[in-house]
Amino acid sequence: MRTAHPFRLFLVTILVAILAGLSSGARAQTVSEIVPTMADTNLRGLAAAVEALAATGEPQAVAVLEALGAGNLYETADGGIYIRAGSGPIRDAATGETAEGVAPGDLKLIRINNSLRRDIRAAIGNLTLLSDDANVRLRAAREMFGTADPANIELLDEALAEETNPSVRTVMEQARAAAILKTDVSEEEFAAAVAVIAARGDRQALGILNSNLANASEIERVNIEAGIARINQALALQGIGQNVWYGISLGSVLLLAAIGLAITFGVMGVINMAHGEMVMIGAYVTFVVQEIIRTTNPGLFDYSLAIAVPAAFLITGLIGVGIERGIIRWLYGRPLETLLATWGLSLVIQQGVRTIFGATNRDVGNPSYMSGAFEFFGIALTWNRFWIVIFALVVFALLLLVLNKTPLGLQMRAVTQNRRMASAMGIRTPWIDAMTFGLGSGVAGLAGVALSQIDNVSPNLGQGYIIDSFMVVVFGGVGNLWGTLVGAMTLGIANKFLEPYAGAVLAKIVILVLIILFIQRRPRGLFALKGRAVEQ
Repeated sequence: MRTAHPFRLFLVTILVAILAGLSSGARAQTVSEIVPTMADTNLRGLAAAVEALAATGEPQAVAVLEALGAGNLYETADGGIYIRAGSGPIRDAATGETAEGVAPGDLKLIRINNSLRRDIRAAIGNLTLLSDDANVRLRAAREMFGTADPANIELLDEALAEETNPSVRTVMEQARAAAILKTDVSEEEFAAAVAVIAARGDRQALGILNSNLANASEIERVNIEAGIARINQALALQGIGQNVWYGISLGSVLLLAAIGLAITFGVMGVINMAHGEMVMIGAYVTFVVQEIIRTTNPGLFDYSLAIAVPAAFLITGLIGVGIERGIIRWLYGRPLETLLATWGLSLVIQQGVRTIFGATNRDVGNPSYMSGAFEFFGIALTWNRFWIVIFALVVFALLLLVLNKTPLGLQMRAVTQNRRMASAMGIRTPWIDAMTFGLGSGVAGLAGVALSQIDNVSPNLGQGYIIDSFMVVVFGGVGNLWGTLVGAMTLGIANKFLEPYAGAVLAKIVILVLIILFIQRRPRGLFALKGRAVEQ
């Protein structure tokens, strides 16, 4: 067996050592390794640290650089580096975790100059604009659009050359155009940049064009003014769309509150002034369900509304049946006494709820899927309003199904059209009255569940919707669900278009006057049905 020559073995050992050293030197440093070097150093050392942080690609590097650029990065006498924004908590710069045992008096600000600030902005751009995460790139591009710094043009060009996501690319192009407006470029390039910003069509784009208007030349001014006019036109259309959405949102709430009233009023001819209290009870059922979940199993909170919906329907439906059997059935044919009785009942229910739950507003939370907002073609939509609109349409569709495809619905329609004939055909009209009142009250409870997500839950909740509900029913046509839908949406949209000009209170008064004038011409509403109340 041959043995290795000693000299050859020595050369191999040296080569392995050199390769290991090169490998160690090629390894990128981490944030936790770089941050300590920023203590007690000069601007040149900080510049080297900034360059090293940019090379890490770690998210925490962005936090450190942003803190350094904003004057929120501090050092201590023992070489610690910490982040503190204003009077906020002190956090370890290397980890981002809250630092224990560090007093504000121990902190010394790490100072930088303008040259280093430019390096920091470039480093943050490299970490974010060239990130593998599209959301990070999009957020960085939006920030650069807001700053409109010409120093970012080169970085944006580099990012645009590699960008494949259409949404991110669009915002990058807009950020580049905003930066170009602050540089000396040709008239064609300036006009193209203005067109890109004007195509964005929002208020931020309008602000950027207005800020460049003062220092623009005559030709540039013409382009900017044309872009401003284009944005104003887009904003006007968005404003109309926003008002329509607000109107649909309000209309869906009115639909939920009025649809149960339309059923009871159409079939029974009863003016139920306690209908608003059924809405209020539905909201309190939601509150109780959430309180039980909070104390027993908080992890189920997102399912609280799914539990509250059937619970509110059953509880308010049973209360409605009890009201009909205990009070209403003795007062048929006496509308004034029915109105007074249900009004008195509403006061009793309010006081009962006030005694049990107190007079103050109760906190009903939004599940995660009903929190926040999103944009749709420039129109801001909140998730809670969006889901309430969907919920209202689902309830409407289910009621149509019940009325048109079930034996109960058939009997209800028969009683509505001709009570005496329905009774002669063997239909138990008192039972239909009770079920109808229970169904209308149950739907009012569903309205309370929805309203708990957008309004204050208090004993007076229902009073704010009872008058509007009656207006919707009368305007749409007594007992007609389609009329209730059209009436709710029409009044909701009309109210939201009037509010900016007349104010909330005067807008309601104008709507009421218009409904009175409309009823003078069409006493039975938009879509009239033949029913006992109409015949009488």
